[in-house]
Amino acid sequence: MSTESAPTPAAPAAAEFPADRFMDREEGWLRFNQRVLELAEDEDIPLLERARFLSIFSSNLDEFFMVRVAGLKRRLATGLAVASASGHHPRVLLERISTFTHELMIRQSACFENSVAPALREVGIRILRWNELEESEREYLHGYFRRSIYPLVTPFAVDSAHPFPYISGRSLNLAVTVRDPRDERRMFARVKVPSSLPRFIDLGTRGDARYVPVEDVIAAHLPQLFEGMQVVEHHAFRVTRNADLEVDEDETDDLVQSLENELLRRRFGPLVRLEVEQSITDEVLNILTEELGAEEEEIYRVPGPLNLAGLGQIADADRPELCFPPMVPVEPRALTSGGLFAAIREREILVHHPYESFATTTERFLALAATDPKVMAIKQTLYRTSGDSPIVESLIEAARAGKEVVVLVEVKARFDEQNNIQWARKLEDAGCHVVYGVVGLKTHCKLSMVIRQDGDGHLRRYCHVGTGNYNPSTARVYEDFGLFSAAAEVGEDVSDLFNSLTGFSRKKHYRRLLVAPAALREGLLAQIAAEIENSLKGEPARIRIKVNSLVDEEIIDALYRASQAGVHVDLWVRGSCVLRAGVPGLSDHIRVRSILGRFLEHSRVFVFANGWRPQVWLGSADLMPRNLDRRVEALVRVSDSEQCRRLVGLMDLAMADGTSSWHLEPDGSWTRHTHDQEGRRLMDLQDALKGDRHLRVVESG
Repeated sequence: MSTESAPTPAAPAAAEFPADRFMDREEGWLRFNQRVLELAEDEDIPLLERARFLSIFSSNLDEFFMVRVAGLKRRLATGLAVASASGHHPRVLLERISTFTHELMIRQSACFENSVAPALREVGIRILRWNELEESEREYLHGYFRRSIYPLVTPFAVDSAHPFPYISGRSLNLAVTVRDPRDERRMFARVKVPSSLPRFIDLGTRGDARYVPVEDVIAAHLPQLFEGMQVVEHHAFRVTRNADLEVDEDETDDLVQSLENELLRRRFGPLVRLEVEQSITDEVLNILTEELGAEEEEIYRVPGPLNLAGLGQIADADRPELCFPPMVPVEPRALTSGGLFAAIREREILVHHPYESFATTTERFLALAATDPKVMAIKQTLYRTSGDSPIVESLIEAARAGKEVVVLVEVKARFDEQNNIQWARKLEDAGCHVVYGVVGLKTHCKLSMVIRQDGDGHLRRYCHVGTGNYNPSTARVYEDFGLFSAAAEVGEDVSDLFNSLTGFSRKKHYRRLLVAPAALREGLLAQIAAEIENSLKGEPARIRIKVNSLVDEEIIDALYRASQAGVHVDLWVRGSCVLRAGVPGLSDHIRVRSILGRFLEHSRVFVFANGWRPQVWLGSADLMPRNLDRRVEALVRVSDSEQCRRLVGLMDLAMADGTSSWHLEPDGSWTRHTHDQEGRRLMDLQDALKGDRHLRVVESG
């Protein structure tokens, strides 16, 4: 008998996989927003939070149309209409999107009209239409209209002398038909609802809170806007436009100026959706359709009121008993005594927001650096930050104190371009060295480095590598990790990466960082391949990944190969996922879970069993082509064994059958699991972490 070992079976090539192994990215995203809607429909969730989820659903859908649908339409218009990985032509995809979105928007309206609004009425919060108001309330609104609305409103007639006016994206409007009593001629006009007005007008009554949609107030006063005319009918409508920016960085000498010009053009992008109230007449709808150039699948007739994103105003009402209970974040145990820099010097510190305080960790890190005379320099990336950012103020203070401050401000961060340009100029005015990213790439990595001359006379680098933006506002509701380190290898890596961001370095391989676009894809594929090899050799092999989106085809094919080799793959995906889980022969060993709730699951974590030596990474990158190939992203390897166990335990807890979550089915649908077979409620992961004051995460068994 031969003593040679059997040859290792070869993993199947991608060509051997079924052609339908990928789902549509757009449908995956819509199913994510459907899960948001399911939270609004959940009567066990506090009432104002349900209203907020309705608002989030609408805002999400707006952005989806402005970017994803707009992108598909642009591909059709430019002749680049190739089939997607799922095999669907862009025209077919648009039809599928239209069908699914119509269903979701009708479902959202039903949730508001039949569930959330009645429940709000029961607790003294009423959203009323004009015909439901008392006479005294109408009198109040007559005065409010004269004082606060009438000066802002401009009616636009449409006739041979007045062309159809431009309708800006996401604006709420009234389509008005009037009749001239002198000759009975009917005419069309448009009235824009000023964006500076609140979505719902507070009637200011004592006792119950009573609100009325702002368009109802304007509609009731149309006779004043069209004096001498008879108002025949009026209907609310809303337009969504392509809002993606296109700047050729190779052809511009001033990226900021080019972006500002594009931001002005964003309001005039092509139409991608027309929302109208269900009660609109065919005559008026025909006028809008013709003038706006809307196609049939772009028209969405829904019960009013439109633009339920405005429910965020209602959700902010001062009714704490109708909201999630307040949460006070804890300070990490490692920072409860002694100085911050001394604690980081002693050992690396892993922080988990919002359960652990962002203010006393990340904000404090930069605030101390700004005032510490031993700190010589600060280097920082900013992708998105808040309007009143203490972090930006710390950087400004450091520069004014004479420290070397280098800030990479990513001015191409979608929908934050104008905000970031303003921050960049403010930082420059204070004496900071501001860099605007890398040509052809977005800089999405979350890095901060403080160079300090410690007591021993040596310069030491204190680094923070995170999964979330340096944004104090979102840090209260976004779940993210941050790793503080004074390790030499991390400091050298972060220094090298900043040099590549500000200079012309082409460094590819780092010590404890995996960096895109040069090496992150290659590094992840190598780790997956190592798990396949270990499984085939009979060694421990397992993959656990937590991301916001999973749409990269090459990574997904690698995960399919891992499953076929017997590697158990656990995927925790918040948003869009185009992988098919649990398909016999393809993904038998792949489970996909999604957790949505009070906090936005935003961190990215990668765990590879690596035989007996687990490799754990965290950082900024999702598994999407743009993140792996067209952005500067960074993952840092967690080296502390206790921190690795903590992260592995968190991943296993999220995937456990006893944890409430959505499960991805082989057909691409998601099933929500909230109760066990005996009817007992499953554990809410976020509540469990919130309630554990020491964050003792259950570890894997």
